[in-house]
Amino acid sequence: MSSSHFHAVIWLDHRQAKVFHFNAREEDSQSVHAQDTAMHLHHKANTIGSGHEVMEPAFMNEIALAVSESGEVLVIGPGNAKTEFMTYLEKYSPKLKAKILGVETVDHPSDGEIVAYARKFFKPVDAMILH
Repeated sequence: MSSSHFHAVIWLDHRQAKVFHFNAREEDSQSVHAQDTAMHLHHKANTIGSGHEVMEPAFMNEIALAVSESGEVLVIGPGNAKTEFMTYLEKYSPKLKAKILGVETVDHPSDGEIVAYARKFFKPVDAMILH
């Protein structure tokens, strides 16, 4: 997505990502969904593997493309998908990883709460740049 907004926030889990590009007064959004969202894994005792879902590389690539033109990015979400995404960026898109200013745990907020959280996060960063 092409955007004239400098900031972006990504809320993600293993099945979907909500991407918002924003400034102080407006925002635009898009959703990115994993291709195979039908299977939900559960861990059982005495089985091999953790039972955790693994993020698809194509899904992570779509998320990265959604914020590729952003100047600064915040990554938030409830589980370990954030860490998997950051590991993916380290390997496949180090330039984009350098634009990530924060990775924070946030449960399941509404879209408005996501943008408000990100505006609050970037406000001190913007103040330091202006002074």
